[in-house]
Amino acid sequence: MARVIGIGHQDFGQLISKGIFYVDKTSLIKEWWENNDAVTLITRSRRFGKTLNRW
Repeated sequence: MARVIGIGHQDFGQLISKGIFYVDKTSLIKEWWENNDAVTLITRSRRFGKTLNRW
């Protein structure tokens, strides 16, 4: 059975039972946090998250 990339799944048990591909980015976040860059650019998809920045 081919493994698929799961998008939008929040239950880790479901990922395992269905054999969905999972990428753990914990170490990437740790590396970014400890890098001490002067500037970090975090991009977003078009039309995504605009309401999150409103007061």
